Amino acid sequence: MTSRGAVLGVLMLLLMACCACSSTPGTTAPKPSADGNWRLVFHDDFDGDRLDTDHWATCYDWNENGCTISSNNELEWYQPGQVSVGGGRLALTAQRRAIRGSDGRTYPWVSGMISTGRDHWYAEPRETFTYGYFEAAIRIPAQGGMAPAFWMMPASRYTPPEIDIMEFLGTTRELSMFVHWRDTDGDKRKQQGTFTAAGFPDAFHVFAVLWEKDRLVWYVDGVERFRVTAPERIPHVPMEVLINLAVGLPHAPPPGTDSARMLVDWVRVWQH
Repeated sequence: MTSRGAVLGVLMLLLMACCACSSTPGTTAPKPSADGNWRLVFHDDFDGDRLDTDHWATCYDWNENGCTISSNNELEWYQPGQVSVGGGRLALTAQRRAIRGSDGRTYPWVSGMISTGRDHWYAEPRETFTYGYFEAAIRIPAQGGMAPAFWMMPASRYTPPEIDIMEFLGTTRELSMFVHWRDTDGDKRKQQGTFTAAGFPDAFHVFAVLWEKDRLVWYVDGVERFRVTAPERIPHVPMEVLINLAVGLPHAPPPGTDSARMLVDWVRVWQH
């Protein structure tokens, strides 16, 4: 081989190596449980040592210096310091520590959350989605009185609609799945599905929802667990993705419980 040929050969090998190392998002993750041709439009594997703030905010946008949903009478005030990334996982940590919120109330717990929404009221959401397949690998905490959730709310902030992909309300055995909507009179309505099993805190489980124009289908570890097809109940507006560890829904943690942790291995959003 001539020197020129050798150089070309080396360049070719380098090019092949680069091609072998690069990959598109659509080839790095298994396809959704639902049928169809899917492309991966959003994902986070939490592989770094800090949260990707291009993807995620760490609070709702209606409070300052922390946040909560006061209408739910939750016990936590969300703080960015309760959100951490390491070892390929996101951790949302709840701790029994009194804090005064910017709303003037004192909360007995701090906790963590992430959202593809805004940093503040006048900002634009980071990511919104209309229809798709939404999934996350999550390990819920073992402590009672916690309410880990993986859900979606409208980018407009006008709720309902709302899709609760996964919610454990003070229990570690019964998974709740909800869709919220308004009826023709403007009154708030909701439909709930449940799935009960032991061992949710013992391992990661994949919680997912298929949201299409004519249906909502919930999956746990690839198995369908709930379905809604009534047309008036299906949302048709851009929505943000949220994951949070609420405290005190529907009851406070028992005495002696001073902390809890929710782990997330990855989050993925697929669309046709």
